Amino acid sequence: MNQPAFTCITVEDHHPWCAIKLNRPDVANAMSLKMVEELTTCFEWLVERSFRCLILEGAGKNFCAGADINDVKNAKGDNHYLQQLNRAFGHMIQEADRLPMPLICCLHGAVMGGGFGLACVSDLAIAMHGTRFALPETSLGLIPAQIAPFVVKRIGLTQARRLALFGERINAEEALEIGIIHHLSHSLDDQVAQVEKAVNAVLKCAPQATAATKQLLHEVQDSSGLDALNQILDKAAIDFADAASGEGRQGAAAFMEKRAALWVQPVENFKQIIKERHH
Repeated sequence: MNQPAFTCITVEDHHPWCAIKLNRPDVANAMSLKMVEELTTCFEWLVERSFRCLILEGAGKNFCAGADINDVKNAKGDNHYLQQLNRAFGHMIQEADRLPMPLICCLHGAVMGGGFGLACVSDLAIAMHGTRFALPETSLGLIPAQIAPFVVKRIGLTQARRLALFGERINAEEALEIGIIHHLSHSLDDQVAQVEKAVNAVLKCAPQATAATKQLLHEVQDSSGLDALNQILDKAAIDFADAASGEGRQGAAAFMEKRAALWVQPVENFKQIIKERHH
């Protein structure tokens, strides 16, 4: 499958890593139905192309200000359409959450609503100083219907209640404190260096083992009860044996021979590539 054509996002193929940019800067990268559909298609394409790492960012001054309110306004009270519109976003964020490769979100400006949801399904979130986070849906007469489960998983019910019910805006420092993000950058150079370090770390890890580990973490998070946990751990033992007899053998041999494993891929000209994209 060739790279699909997009109008609301841009995709840069630097295989084995890829960069996606939300590209509606004139409306703070608000998520229209078309953008949601393009992201869903893009995530499916990424899986097919076996990328090992994905970087997601926003064009212009913001990462994403949330849903495009014009879509809601233009629906003119059509409940069936509004349900489809909302569920399409939910499907997209589920696809992002279940990507087999690590997802790195580079955040700046406004990270609100759906943008907040995307940050919550990232494997690594790096925010610039000055980034603003909020769940403003209730102040607009809406509810954070599709992102609420992911927000609760990320920061827990206590913090999710505060943000969702009061529409409070928080800064990047507090987002770091409550676990929305993992790192805080004070300059573009700092953010680029942190992303480069993360991508290099991913590319030193075995891709199949990484994907299996990510799936296992999801299954553990979603399990309830001892029987469910036992089923997960039984399957994890099978996956471990598969890994140990495949990539694990290669990794052990590389360790003993003091060389890089076959899957290790260095990142070339990363800083130059990223900086060129910001000019």
